[in-house]
Amino acid sequence: MPISLKDQVVVVVGASSGIGRATAVLMAREGAKVMASARRKDRLEQWQKEMAGEGHTVATFVADATDPAQMDALAKAAREKFGAVQIVVYATGTNTPDRAMKRLKPAVWNELISTNLNGAYYATQAFLPAMRDARAGHIIYISSISGHTPDVSGAAYQASKRGMIGLSHAVRLEEKENGIRTTVVNPGLVDTEILEKRPVKPSAEMLAQALVPEHVAEAVLACAKLPPRAVITEMSIVPSAL
Repeated sequence: MPISLKDQVVVVVGASSGIGRATAVLMAREGAKVMASARRKDRLEQWQKEMAGEGHTVATFVADATDPAQMDALAKAAREKFGAVQIVVYATGTNTPDRAMKRLKPAVWNELISTNLNGAYYATQAFLPAMRDARAGHIIYISSISGHTPDVSGAAYQASKRGMIGLSHAVRLEEKENGIRTTVVNPGLVDTEILEKRPVKPSAEMLAQALVPEHVAEAVLACAKLPPRAVITEMSIVPSAL
């Protein structure tokens, strides 16, 4: 039987839009105490107003995942606001229209690696110590189907997402004796703002068949509701018609 998330403390990094926002909404509606974090303060405030209006216990924290000090500050703020954090969802990600090797430059490469992979590590190292002390915790990373299936998303994007898959599995193997679980979720095409960073946006017909953020958020929720003795180590979720 799925466990209840009521009163569990959940931190969602990248909660201002897309999969992160949808996940933060569903977690709050499950009764979790949710701290939503992202760079865009106005988006976070809008989410908080919506959730508080529904009677949920939520908070926000403006932070840039590419800065390890800000991830440390987020972890501290979450503990001070709600207590021990049981679940962290890393949903921050970016891409670039300059994805082809003929256009990909070091600055763009570094931006994608910094956001998609380094940020996932910074968030992990910020929350792990307290999870070790509690001998419990679940970190859920939103990667991409591009992390293990070659496609046209570009070298920097694919490398960063494959690295996130490796990070998730490595952390789980090292920390399982401490009661810490990890899951990496690999979505296929999702209709989110990140598609604006493609050289050519998918057609209307393709978007009509794509996943929406709530589909991925439901998958995250299912992983989070497993009892502590079980874990989905990796999950792929793709549009059924594509």
